[in-house]
Amino acid sequence: MKQYLKIDEWSIIEESFDPQTQEISESVFSLGNGYMGGRANFEERHSGPSLQGSYVAGVYYPDKTRVGWWKNGYPEYFAKVLNSTNWIGIDIEIDGIPLDLAACTVSEFRRVLNMKEGTLSRSFTAALENGKEIKVESIRFVSMTRREIGAIRYSVTPLNFSGTITVAPYLDGDIKNKDSNYDEKFWNEVEKNSELGGGYLTLKTKKLDFHVTTAMAYDIVVAGEKLGAEAETVLREKYVGNIVQVPVKEGDQVVIYKYAASVTSRNYGLGQLVEAAQSALQSAREAGFVALLTEQADAWKDKWKESDIIIEGDPSAQQAIRFNIFQLNQTYTGEDDRLNIGPKGFTGEKYGGSTYWDTEAYCVPFYLSTADSSIARNLLIYRYKHLEKAKENARKLGFTKGALYPMVTMNGEECHNEWEITFEEIHRNGAIAYAIYNYVNYTGDKSYLGQYGLEVLTEISRFWEERVHYVPHKDKYVILGVTGPNEYENNVNNNWYTNRIAAWTMEYTLEALAYLRENEETRYAELVEKLGLLESETDKWQDIIAKMYYPLSEEKGIFLQQDGFLDKQIIPVKELAPEHLPLNQKWSWDRILRSCYIKQADVLQGLYFLNDRYDLETKKRNYDFYEPITVHESSLSPCIHAILACELGYKEKAYEMYLRTSRLDLDNYNNDTEDGCHTTSMAGTWMSIVHGFGGLRVLDGRLVLKPSNPGHWTSYSFKIMFRGSRLKVTVTDQEITVANETEIPASITIYDKEYTVSGLGTVTSQGVPAAI
Repeated sequence: MKQYLKIDEWSIIEESFDPQTQEISESVFSLGNGYMGGRANFEERHSGPSLQGSYVAGVYYPDKTRVGWWKNGYPEYFAKVLNSTNWIGIDIEIDGIPLDLAACTVSEFRRVLNMKEGTLSRSFTAALENGKEIKVESIRFVSMTRREIGAIRYSVTPLNFSGTITVAPYLDGDIKNKDSNYDEKFWNEVEKNSELGGGYLTLKTKKLDFHVTTAMAYDIVVAGEKLGAEAETVLREKYVGNIVQVPVKEGDQVVIYKYAASVTSRNYGLGQLVEAAQSALQSAREAGFVALLTEQADAWKDKWKESDIIIEGDPSAQQAIRFNIFQLNQTYTGEDDRLNIGPKGFTGEKYGGSTYWDTEAYCVPFYLSTADSSIARNLLIYRYKHLEKAKENARKLGFTKGALYPMVTMNGEECHNEWEITFEEIHRNGAIAYAIYNYVNYTGDKSYLGQYGLEVLTEISRFWEERVHYVPHKDKYVILGVTGPNEYENNVNNNWYTNRIAAWTMEYTLEALAYLRENEETRYAELVEKLGLLESETDKWQDIIAKMYYPLSEEKGIFLQQDGFLDKQIIPVKELAPEHLPLNQKWSWDRILRSCYIKQADVLQGLYFLNDRYDLETKKRNYDFYEPITVHESSLSPCIHAILACELGYKEKAYEMYLRTSRLDLDNYNNDTEDGCHTTSMAGTWMSIVHGFGGLRVLDGRLVLKPSNPGHWTSYSFKIMFRGSRLKVTVTDQEITVANETEIPASITIYDKEYTVSGLGTVTSQGVPAAI
């Protein structure tokens, strides 16, 4: 872990250029707007370490599966979000010598991600091999108001010479994914054009026929005067550019304003792409860089108004939570229910940019509380639209009914090809069901059950019904051969979490059926007929619920992660020598699987989801047993431990886990940030404050708060949207204040005492009890 970024409450700041951290910085300083985004690559050429990355949401490629031993049921491809046309490129040459930070002397380097306004800026001085020195300043963003637009202001100032600066803005589509299974390039060229002042490039994927058109335009201003339109146009394979020779005097600033528009066949007909790109581009260019920048700042002001968290007295913690919220808001906006959230967002290619169970387990709560309920609803509708594919996935694995949602997907079809994940990590089905419950419980929108939810719940329950196995001599139902959330155990029997979430899903499905039968009789009858739902099925679910087997140790008073867990040698992580960690980079897989060490919350994941079902002592015994043997080598782990630690009053552990989850990428805890940021776990960071320190729960339709303070903060505040109200919760040791920023009243409970916060009103409760 190397801390090289400056602590600042609203910015991420790098104050020197180090090639060894360049790829980490490219991840951390990434930009996005929910529609497109990219890594913080340099505009000018760079021959040093770099992962060029520019991505357009929803455009993917079915990369042929690569495995050593094919197994029946494996998907034939792994879907990958594509590295698309590089639109930021501006090559610079000084009297024929290219500007390349890997080949010159760099000083006064500074890179800033302005999270308040959504911009990336950079400045440096470069001494080239011919002795000439220049100062470079740039600022760029992808627009939150014009989703197809990116804009750059890039300036070069000669410091010790007069001469010629060659400026070459371009679009480059001759790129490939770093994670390509067979080193294949995924794009074919369709058409291109280069003209004075710009050009466009249309590419299509070799499979699935996605088309992307990217258009660019630019203006050059020298010493305050706009340069005339003289340029050499360049066309080569998958490349469009202009070359402009700019005579300069020492001290004259050359400013390049570059605008780009990217449009896709997901939103336009093939014959409309060029016109759509050029129309969006012309509108942006006419508005001008300054106006676009103002729009950007205003849009982010609105975002922060809804979702900011303020921490007083701990700048490191403050910077970290804002970084996490910033990345979440620029990854997913919820406007398109065909889109979901990849574990790396727009920051890298690892995990293919596909959808995992991370969305339902970790991201839904963030969007429920920080945006209109339609945003979280669209995440659920995304899964509803994939229900038929989920049923197909179950058939491919030999099931006669029900739905198995994929571990990894773009279009609903499973595309993960590791057997212990594809075939065994079936607990993902439970996360889909829980997200429906979470949405309905939080919003009170029970209409969702009749419109979409019950169909999904029924098919998941049917899957569980067939997946369980009845053992007569135990008079219990068991689930054999699974992998739980802890991926450091594979092919185990009776993973407690999997068994528990399976039974809970059937329980909730029966509750949903009962609600519709009593409140929406006509819709209930329609769904029973559509689903072909039989009484014998619901009877079987009730029997499974009553007789599900749960491994436990009566002696220790804990739920066992799986049947044979206590056969392992239990050695706390703190007793391992540091050179053994991280296990996934130091130990063989065989050794990991035989060990007691846990990658991420497993039993504790269930205690978080079903929190109100278990008393504090039960949570404490399980936490005290499992946390000391958890290595937190999944980014999804620390947040769950932080939340439970808050509830148990473990202040220092909660704070430790909060810092670990919140600064995971800023401090490169897991030594893998160069692959991209851990975007979905960032939602878990938000949860660690709001659900952890804030103690937020929704019980019986009522918002419940049980705040605690880690002792490192003077105060903290967060905002939550709840059933039309936006509430700002401020916590100090002396008092808890809830201010309603809307005119819609809200009923809340603070430490078991009930309050009504009137429209635009405020309520105040006593401070954090000493015992918490």
